[in-house]
Amino acid sequence: MPRPSKQHLILLTVLLLAIVGIYAEILQGLFLDWSHDENYSHGFLVPLISGYFAWQKREELTQLTIRPANSGIILILFALSLLIAGIAAQEFYTRRSSLVFLLCGIVLFLYGWEWLKGLALPLGFLFFMIPLPYIIYDAIAFPLKLFVAKFSVITLKLMGVVVLREGNIIMFPETVLEVADACSGLRSLMSLLALGVALAVFSQRTNSRRILLVLLTVPIAILTNMIRVIGTGFLSQYYGSAAAEGFFHEFAGMGVFLLAMVLLFASSGVIRRVWP
Repeated sequence: MPRPSKQHLILLTVLLLAIVGIYAEILQGLFLDWSHDENYSHGFLVPLISGYFAWQKREELTQLTIRPANSGIILILFALSLLIAGIAAQEFYTRRSSLVFLLCGIVLFLYGWEWLKGLALPLGFLFFMIPLPYIIYDAIAFPLKLFVAKFSVITLKLMGVVVLREGNIIMFPETVLEVADACSGLRSLMSLLALGVALAVFSQRTNSRRILLVLLTVPIAILTNMIRVIGTGFLSQYYGSAAAEGFFHEFAGMGVFLLAMVLLFASSGVIRRVWP
């Protein structure tokens, strides 16, 4: 099968440099979000993992026929339309996601449908680096906070702790705790989902097992954050609000994510053993 020609590589390089120039401010904003928003600190790893996915497919790609598709121009125009609409509306997700669609359009235009299909995973994985619009984030986080608060209080009562709940507010005799966004499970889920996809690709051999492992990230994230709330509530009856602040709060956050990772890797091993 023919390999990419020198002209293709030169044109691709020029296009990528043009993208860097056009998207420089957008990429800078992404970097700042990854640096300051704990929900998306995993964004630094996403392009690296995506690049590794593409590198793994290098032998497969060299066997594919290069058939440039003019339909790639339509996808490129769609991506540029998203960019313009996002800039006009001052909407970050639209303009940032346009970058991924633009890369897909360039691959399709220069190399064809077979290459786009071969690079679907590396390109699609890039969406994990883009923060969700907060209107969507809050719409998901709020019911999760209520769910976590409700079942955490039920568990605490079974443990003999005197506690009342009002929405996502948990009241103890000595203090009052709020189940915030960080305790809803959504923050862990954003990072865990990206990790789950990468782990599924590396550890599972069939798509059905991969899908199952990715789906398991949702209950794992919620369960581990419930453990965090229950542990904080249990300690609050002895240490008051200090159990939910300062060092313990930060340590609990890290501990919960580490526990979630352990459960995710354990789930991967169980799936391999139970599901041949």
